[in-house]
Amino acid sequence: MSKNISINNFASDNVSCACPEVMDAVVAANSGIAVSYGQDVHTIKLEETLSGFFETPVKVFPVVSGTAANALALSALTPSYGKVFCHEMSHINTDECAAPEFFTGGAKLISIASDDGKISPQALTSVIRGKNNVHSAQPATLSITQSCEVGTVYQLDEIAAVSETAHEFGLNVHMDGARFANALVSLNASPAEMTWKSGIDVLSLGGTKNGCLAAEAVVFFNPELVQAFPYLHKRAGQLLSKMRFVSAQLEAYVTNDVWRRNAQHANAMAARLSKGFAAIPGIELEFPTQSNEVFVNIPREVIDGLAARGIQVTEGELDETAPPRFVTAWDSKIDDVDQLLAVVSDAVKSR
Repeated sequence: MSKNISINNFASDNVSCACPEVMDAVVAANSGIAVSYGQDVHTIKLEETLSGFFETPVKVFPVVSGTAANALALSALTPSYGKVFCHEMSHINTDECAAPEFFTGGAKLISIASDDGKISPQALTSVIRGKNNVHSAQPATLSITQSCEVGTVYQLDEIAAVSETAHEFGLNVHMDGARFANALVSLNASPAEMTWKSGIDVLSLGGTKNGCLAAEAVVFFNPELVQAFPYLHKRAGQLLSKMRFVSAQLEAYVTNDVWRRNAQHANAMAARLSKGFAAIPGIELEFPTQSNEVFVNIPREVIDGLAARGIQVTEGELDETAPPRFVTAWDSKIDDVDQLLAVVSDAVKSR
């Protein structure tokens, strides 16, 4: 089969290239000299741009990875003796090599289970304990992921409800927004509505999965929480000497609806893929497809048959028993989606 490489690109949206607008911005920033360590015009302007994007003044700290954004955000919100409440499938709990624990100085992650990747107010309340007990790590932070690791999306009222509960218990609220744009498109909501208007204190704003090279940011909606964060940012090696190249990416990304167009396409390709899988006998969707990730149950013999055709199916992305995952991106092609569906359908018929 001549197009195996393109079909295998559904393993992750991390395999996608950077979009033209971002590349043009990097090239434009690569002209002349600029003040270093985040004092350049691009980084200064980015904070102004994102304040407009979120419809409120924000403090912005660019970083180069989602792990850095999450771990550093949590380090600002959580003392070393604190607890971070998160979903059991959250990236901070399963895929960040204990970076949150490291950067917080030893905070304890408390995982919460659910069938849809979301944390409910009731589930959060049931695990909050030990406040003011010197023998217990202290409840400090709630971290939710939007969109969730299983491709589902918190509705605005769900974010508001769980944030309200967290605040009632004195917790700060962090959002891991690695696929922030995909969730916004799914909800047809504004960035403000999905964050500070719903109770989010700090956001890890993702861009890398949706058209950037390596650009994320920690965004503070509550300036009182910034405190010593500039020092944490520097200590973690995320205060880049040539920060203009990261900031220019993010500025281009949130300007002229680039983020929206990219995410709309990725979500549309996922919807097409999901609908196609659902029509193949013997293939079942594991979770509703609400963003750009599609999880399906595929018989083992079909997976083996796909491997024989050169198609490697990503398994165990969430844990060892997780179903196969297919992820679409801003540059996924309709022809590749349809070809993948045709190959899977053929593998099912041939088993």
